[in-house]
Amino acid sequence: MKLRKVVSVIGAGNVGEHTASLLALRGLVDVRMFDLPKKDGDRTIEPVKGKAMDISQMLSALNIDGRVEGFCVTQDGDGYEAIKDSDIVIITAGFARRPGMSREDLLGKNLGIMKVAARAIRTYAPEAIVVVVTNPVDLMTFAVCKYMGEFKRVLGMAGVLDSARFKTFISKELKISPRDVHSYVIGGHGDEMVPLISISNISGIPIKDLIDQEKLQEIVKRTQFGGGEIVDLMGTSAYHAPAASVVEMVEAIVTDNKRVMPCSVYLTGEAGAYYQAEGLCVGVPVRLGNDGVEDIIKIPMTEKEREMWQKSVESVRKNVKLLEELLREGN
Repeated sequence: MKLRKVVSVIGAGNVGEHTASLLALRGLVDVRMFDLPKKDGDRTIEPVKGKAMDISQMLSALNIDGRVEGFCVTQDGDGYEAIKDSDIVIITAGFARRPGMSREDLLGKNLGIMKVAARAIRTYAPEAIVVVVTNPVDLMTFAVCKYMGEFKRVLGMAGVLDSARFKTFISKELKISPRDVHSYVIGGHGDEMVPLISISNISGIPIKDLIDQEKLQEIVKRTQFGGGEIVDLMGTSAYHAPAASVVEMVEAIVTDNKRVMPCSVYLTGEAGAYYQAEGLCVGVPVRLGNDGVEDIIKIPMTEKEREMWQKSVESVRKNVKLLEELLREGN
């Protein structure tokens, strides 16, 4: 009998490794990590197994109970049997952004990886909740939904990270704790995301009453391009904040605490009509619990925010058309 929830992380690069480490430190779940072996000259090395061992020893040093295991897989999908019975599967595998590369540039490169991951999940852990992190995340989430034939148990991590960036910039501007900043960022996880000024507040006080309009627009722009700013500085994508954002989502699901978080989910029915995004995966506030996405929250927007939202949705819709062409071609 399984006593603890099991979370499998596909991809043990920067984001996957940090996600596994933070999950282990929380002590809530057992973690299984999956990645490709590497070649070092004539020698095959298995970094994922070494990382799992290293994290396990970190837990021992900190007197934290937990089990972390690493498994090597192939590009064709062999070796995923250990995903069996996972409660949550997190997909971080994929090519990272480089300077000058947009999230859309990653589309073709990462689509094949999603196909292999989705097939493994469908085969060994069909009841798992799937959290997609690989960029471009709205499109990769859509692809995983299509590959798995499952729309209700698949969600993408985007808005939690974008909201954390928005919160960071607001707290620094006002010189207050981020704990007291309540803010949402919705829409596609790209340069046209929508930071919601109208409902963002500091312990109930609207931020528009505390920060002048010009500075607020600077913060909005910095949030929208926050990922690119880090890419320019580091030469690769962020990983500390994305990993922490995934862990927040996983904890909400595992503990069933009904937290409301912005996530990329497939919109249809009443929610699809309200957000004018029928048949797309786009970031909106959802209630998370043991069943994953338990409800989609219809959030109010000002006229200007609604215009920004529609622009963001159209950007996602345009790229979904390209994605569907690739899916029809068999990628």
